[in-house]
Amino acid sequence: MVQQRGQALRQKDANKRKTHAINSIDKTVAIAVIGLMIVSLVAIFSTTYLYNNNASLRPTAFQAVWFVIGGGMAYLCMLVDKRTWYQVAPVGYFVGIFLLILVLIFYSRDMAQLTGARSWFALGGFSFQPSELMKFLYLVMMARLVSDYMAHSERERYRERPVAWQLRWDMRFIGRLLAWTLPPMILIILQRDLGTTLVFLMMFVGVVFISGINWRIILPVALILSAIFLILLFLVVYDREVLYHLGFKNYQFARIDSWLRPFENTRQESYQLSQSLKAIGSGQFIGKGLGNFEVYVPVRESDMIFATIGENFGFLGASVVILLFFILLFQMIAIAYESYSSFFVTGVTAIVAMLTFHIVENIGMSMGLLPLTGIPLPFISQGGSAILMNMMCVGFVLSIRYNEERSASELKKRPLVRFLRRISAFRWLNPFARKKTR
Repeated sequence: MVQQRGQALRQKDANKRKTHAINSIDKTVAIAVIGLMIVSLVAIFSTTYLYNNNASLRPTAFQAVWFVIGGGMAYLCMLVDKRTWYQVAPVGYFVGIFLLILVLIFYSRDMAQLTGARSWFALGGFSFQPSELMKFLYLVMMARLVSDYMAHSERERYRERPVAWQLRWDMRFIGRLLAWTLPPMILIILQRDLGTTLVFLMMFVGVVFISGINWRIILPVALILSAIFLILLFLVVYDREVLYHLGFKNYQFARIDSWLRPFENTRQESYQLSQSLKAIGSGQFIGKGLGNFEVYVPVRESDMIFATIGENFGFLGASVVILLFFILLFQMIAIAYESYSSFFVTGVTAIVAMLTFHIVENIGMSMGLLPLTGIPLPFISQGGSAILMNMMCVGFVLSIRYNEERSASELKKRPLVRFLRRISAFRWLNPFARKKTR
């Protein structure tokens, strides 16, 4: 009798823990992501099976497989708590740098010939882009650096420090952020991947703005960067010889020309953009229906997936997709700020900056508002590496609420947490191992 009662109590506690774990998962983020996944599978099915003469379910099936794997990665990331993220950040960063160096040597020749970028490993029918993984590892490292900076700034508030001292301290901190940002950016530039380089730049800008650096530094830098952009735009239009001497290539100017004049050279550089504009416009308000295409657009399944959404589902369908993105980004920001943690606020800010740049650039280039850059639409475009990275970012955000009421002893029982903390303790993997972790 006593034994049965004990088993019943244990079962009751297990059910209570399971219910608490489910309730700790943010439903809004999960529903928004699932909605985008459904849109992705429908759009890829329409593009590669219903539209293509050589119909195949393989692209849709592969996308579904990547979503399943990505869901597993999101779950694993959700199990990791703040302290473990903080400790393992340098290890992950250096692993990412090593992969970026390795891909410069062992890159896929076929993918390089197809895309012009030396960014992919290839094994059989699978390809992997380490720069996508590096985005996630980089933002976790940035979160650690800003967390340390904010903790130091909080201590210094209780001391009287002149403004000049604060400015010098902030300048040193910006230099430190740059020291961790430039290596991946330089390696990605060597891979000839301009789009991903711009993504890292946007993440860096987002981190700088959220880090609490004095506005006396941020404002002049913002003005200088704006002036440089305007000067470059002027030179592109009126005097390209200067830019040729600076290393700009003809194909880069061709993309800008196709953006500024999409219907001028529709047989060559402007062909893809002009076709995308026709496809989206032809969808009108409610679209033509699933699988109904009248306009050919190259690489619809990846970079130009928004053209499929616009043509099949019209303005209404495109608006639903944009609404799902807005809900996802808004909820991510809300979760981060409710945590009252500089670590999580910084990490989520980098995620939001990255996703926002991807969304705005992809939709903008599909509609002729921005130049073509080869940036995929998050959670929707075909591509395994990007899906895994996006799902890991979702897991990072979900980990905030999932672990906020977990005790230290409960966290230590998780095999993944124990493993990550153990490898982060090795000094040859982690240069910060001697320092006291937070």
